[in-house]
Amino acid sequence: MGSQSDMDVMRRAGDALEEFDVAYTIQVTSAHRNPDEVAAWAKEAVDAGYRVLIAGAGRAAHLPGVVAAHTPLPVIGVPILSAHLGGADSLYSIVQMPPGVPVATVGLDAARNAGLLAVQILATGDEGLRDRFVAYKRRLAEESRRPRQSVGFTAGGGR
Repeated sequence: MGSQSDMDVMRRAGDALEEFDVAYTIQVTSAHRNPDEVAAWAKEAVDAGYRVLIAGAGRAAHLPGVVAAHTPLPVIGVPILSAHLGGADSLYSIVQMPPGVPVATVGLDAARNAGLLAVQILATGDEGLRDRFVAYKRRLAEESRRPRQSVGFTAGGGR
């Protein structure tokens, strides 16, 4: 993440990863204040054993793009809402990447979805993780049916 102040949002990615027993590390570094450190970390990520990276930042949110420029790993960008421009600046900084430097972008402050997307990416090569994610999706579907059933609707849409 770009700043310690981003921790309240970014911890939600960690929470999602922990639900699936996926190990992770957290690093705070600024693409603007420590660009060489960011580039070195991104370049070393493969050798360090990382398989997907989540980068969150607010305002002029260049961290995810800088990370993506320096690694072959998938990068998930989390635009963080700020008082400036309602978060549009961070969203556009992350989602509008040039050709050849993709960043998968989730919604504003949607670090939990970033964590879940990382789990899905990792699950492509891990059958046990994939099975746990499928079970999670089933639980979500079941939970979404409960409110409808309590007001008289059945899963088939009738009364």
